[in-house]
Amino acid sequence: MLIGVVVVGAGAAALMLWPFAHAIEIVDGRSGHTAFCARVQSGEEFVLWFVHSVNRRPVYDTLRVEADHLVIVKSRFDSFGAGMPEASTADGTLAIAQDGWLEWTVNRPVPEITVRVGWVANHTLDIKGREIRLADLAEPGSPLTMRVRNVRMLDLFEGRCIP
Repeated sequence: MLIGVVVVGAGAAALMLWPFAHAIEIVDGRSGHTAFCARVQSGEEFVLWFVHSVNRRPVYDTLRVEADHLVIVKSRFDSFGAGMPEASTADGTLAIAQDGWLEWTVNRPVPEITVRVGWVANHTLDIKGREIRLADLAEPGSPLTMRVRNVRMLDLFEGRCIP
């Protein structure tokens, strides 16, 4: 009987500690602490949007989760500005969407993305039906790094990651 309880307890502990799901993790580059975590599935997309520093217009970057990395899918914007693509190139295709917005499609895989939290940009992550302002996670000027990682059931139970 005691051996059965020990085996069940060890199995439950292993289940709680074994990585079983993908998550988007945002790490504060100054402290190294996880500022945000959300469980995701491979193929799931989310949007990081911000206000362009020069033309003061919104830019929406669509990102996709793959098994162990992110893919920069496309950027949507309604006005050209410094650093924004003006034509299709070998790096991506610029097109006008049906709603009149410009779409820069790149489908570029990356291991992680680092964003410096802006003072004016209002960087916002739109994920899982929530809007997460990056300025609520770290001080303006701070680097935040987004990446895919495997999470444990314990992370979900303890509220370290939103389901």
